[in-house]
Amino acid sequence: MINRIRDIRKDKGWTLADLAAACSPPTTAQTIGRLETGMRTLSLKWMERIAAALEIEPELLVRSESAAYPQVVATLAASGPEALANTRDALLATDFGGDGVLMVMTVDYPHGEYRSGDQLWLRQLAPEDAGRAINRDVLVPRKAGRFAFGRLIDRKANLVGILPPGHGEKQQVVDNPPWIAVAEMLVRRL
Repeated sequence: MINRIRDIRKDKGWTLADLAAACSPPTTAQTIGRLETGMRTLSLKWMERIAAALEIEPELLVRSESAAYPQVVATLAASGPEALANTRDALLATDFGGDGVLMVMTVDYPHGEYRSGDQLWLRQLAPEDAGRAINRDVLVPRKAGRFAFGRLIDRKANLVGILPPGHGEKQQVVDNPPWIAVAEMLVRRL
């Protein structure tokens, strides 16, 4: 098994000390370094502790050596593309977990900035957490198995106001939706 702690930690922009302090109970940067490099055994207990600190599922900390995995090989900096000194596993934004179920909406017809063939990955939130989604694109269930999609522009009591992505479309108001799914990642083929 390949240990992915370093890749995930770096993708979050954390130092060894940041991760060590985020663990509960806190540990040392040296211990995290030893776990990353395999100098110390990565037990299930350590996996759960580190995963909780990184806010991900424990199984994301390791992967099979036999499975090919996409690699980050370069970064696009202000001066142009730059090669990385060491490649690392590419991590999906959804790998970082979070509360709520993930769901995907496909785009069959262009609407606003979305093109045919796009996939929009959304994370389901409880209605009381809708404040976190204000001014973001959301998918909201309506009665009779329909949905409303667009920018969440207003939330008053049980009502949510959604502005569809197309030009000139009217605001939709949904009363007491059971959940709201906020757009988290756009997947677009080139």
